[in-house]
Amino acid sequence: MGLFTYVVRRLLLMIPVLVGVSVLIFAISMLFSPYQRATLYVRNPQALNPRTISGIIAKYNLNGSMFSQYFSWIGEVLHGSLGWSTTVRQPVTTALLERFPATFEIVLIAAPVIVILGIWLGVQSAVHRNTAIDHATRTIAILGWSLPSFWFGILLVSFFYVYLGWLPRGGRLSSPVQSFVTSASFVRYTGSNIIDGILNGQLWVTGDAILHVLLPAIVIIVIDIALIIRVMRSSMLEVLNKSYIIAARAKGLTQKQVINKHARRNALIPTITISGLLVGGLITGLVITETVFAIGGLGRWAAQAALNIDMPAVLGFAMFTAVVFVISNLIVDVLYAYIDPRIRLE
Repeated sequence: MGLFTYVVRRLLLMIPVLVGVSVLIFAISMLFSPYQRATLYVRNPQALNPRTISGIIAKYNLNGSMFSQYFSWIGEVLHGSLGWSTTVRQPVTTALLERFPATFEIVLIAAPVIVILGIWLGVQSAVHRNTAIDHATRTIAILGWSLPSFWFGILLVSFFYVYLGWLPRGGRLSSPVQSFVTSASFVRYTGSNIIDGILNGQLWVTGDAILHVLLPAIVIIVIDIALIIRVMRSSMLEVLNKSYIIAARAKGLTQKQVINKHARRNALIPTITISGLLVGGLITGLVITETVFAIGGLGRWAAQAALNIDMPAVLGFAMFTAVVFVISNLIVDVLYAYIDPRIRLE
């Protein structure tokens, strides 16, 4: 089976998975009253009155069977309508689109460092087992995994902002830059200050945005890189004891050739799985980090919505999370097939 055919098959398998997830999410909404479920069909605050809500209940048969209600709801979802978020007083779709870039910017900086550096450190730790390099790497992993993110974030702010004054304490942009990006001179393409700064040819905007992202990104990198290091080290140690590695060394291959061409490639499979789940989790779950650094991203909004029992926002965020993880799994499957072509035949 070719790589293209394999990808197409995986894309088709995404459909029943998303349908199943949507049924599960909607089934949870059935625990609420018809009045509460009616907010899933509200598009503006004027509709949040008893008369309009009663009309919505009758129109979408919210006292009827679950199946008929599901098809009404999924039809709204497919048309981009996820209801009205009372937490931020916006349509849920708008809230998602406006807050995604803030979270994405942190992930854009942190995720490549976590994955690439974590894999490299894990390989070095396994290759130099029980040496100073191995002990240092394992210590870094243990410390990173043990640090509370809110405490580490406050520590970084205290040192880099309060004591040294090198980096901003939070937010997405400094006041002068914020004024510029909201003016008519700046064109919004993606909502990401880092990317839009480049597309507008205003690299000083991009630089300011990166400075604001550095501290939260460092928090995420230090804490989450520990998992990649541990998984890669464990996988690498297992591969290094395989018979084909011993045979490769017996043939006279150098240590570098054995590691780079044989061992590392096969050890990447479990690490890629963890990396996909980790990145998906970063996109949807930076609640504490976004709160500490006052960044209005997805995680902070979702936490506020849950506290306010904002059902349309919670269900909309749940659907968004499902889509993110399904896409993450698709990317992981494609990487599997690229690294080990035998997977395409399974």
